[in-house]
Amino acid sequence: MLALLLCDRDPVYKSPEYESLGFELTVERLVSIGYPQELLSFAYDSTFPTRGLVFDTLYGNLLKVDAYGNLLVCAHGFNFIRGPETREQYPNKFIQRDDTERFYILNTLFNLPETYLLACLVDFFTNCPRYTSCDTGFKDGDLFMSYRSMFQDVRDAVDWVHYKGSLKEKTVENLEKYVVKDGKLPLLLSRMKEVGKVFLATNSDYKYTDPGSSHRPWQSYFDLILVDARKPLFFGEGTVLRQVDTSLDIFLAELYKHLDSSSNERPDISSIQRRIKKVTHDMDMCYGMMGSLFRSGSRQTLFASQVMRYADLYAASFINLLYYPFSYLFRAAHVLMPHESTVEHTHVDINEMESPLATRNRTSVDFKDTDYKRHQLTRSISEIKPPNLFPLAPQEITHCHDEDDDEEEEEEE
Repeated sequence: MLALLLCDRDPVYKSPEYESLGFELTVERLVSIGYPQELLSFAYDSTFPTRGLVFDTLYGNLLKVDAYGNLLVCAHGFNFIRGPETREQYPNKFIQRDDTERFYILNTLFNLPETYLLACLVDFFTNCPRYTSCDTGFKDGDLFMSYRSMFQDVRDAVDWVHYKGSLKEKTVENLEKYVVKDGKLPLLLSRMKEVGKVFLATNSDYKYTDPGSSHRPWQSYFDLILVDARKPLFFGEGTVLRQVDTSLDIFLAELYKHLDSSSNERPDISSIQRRIKKVTHDMDMCYGMMGSLFRSGSRQTLFASQVMRYADLYAASFINLLYYPFSYLFRAAHVLMPHESTVEHTHVDINEMESPLATRNRTSVDFKDTDYKRHQLTRSISEIKPPNLFPLAPQEITHCHDEDDDEEEEEEE
């Protein structure tokens, strides 16, 4: 058994302290390459961004969409736009998610400060009197800056902060502020290693990964450790594997090259609708300004669809695995068909109300007088004596059930 820990972000960072640090350093980087000094006055607000938002690099909007690209929320900077104003830019209130040149999905926890920074920049340049706002960007005199260019500058600044900036150094300098020490983590890792092999894959370098344990060496919890993994490229195309000399903190490069869904009167439900809208709004605001990570009202977000599509198992924290035996079988909940999920499951006398056009399976009620019917028919055609006049109700399961049940039956035999 091989156990693999895949975390959206290293699970030890404190939120929103860590996002605030990343936001500040990214702003400083933008100012250093020529962006206005006023940006330094912005402070990270964790109630605004959420994962799974889409940035429209053409119009500079942050969008919350469902799995099919239908717009749920649209914000231009900190201004939430709706109705006719939205349809001017999105006539069908729909986007082509596959247009990755225009739409960028901000999925990860690392994208949260970036999401908020994009909103800050759009709001600043839209409202600052020194700049002239345009549909696709803004002007400073004769200089035009498109939202696409602004977005790329932010992306480059974020990458610089993570790979060349002081984010990692400042994190190590103040571990108590930015790092969560969960006492259950060593226990979980130890139990995982007892039942299988465990490997760690992190994008951090060895020097940054190392200072984390003051008791048992952290390396002892894993059978294999991969630093500088460059995920997701590591899982897609593969990356070069280099062994780290832990005493010198250098790569032994040359030794490991080339390794890879009948009344006509409409009831007045306006009052109920208003109450529903209020409750929906209040519920959404519990999650922040952008609402729930997984839903907008009753509709699932793009992020929710991606989790359902790509994640076999997900939780708020992988530490939750500690509360299950490692032999536990996680399986999807039983999916109801539409008629099953909307009908109250109480006994109803179907003989009085079932349509003669209905087609249904026979139940135990149909078999109560089977013997009497068989006797009557058999008596009238006694000379023919066919072997079966009625199919008997099966006394054991005849349909294919769960494979796991089949395995259990084999073990019992």
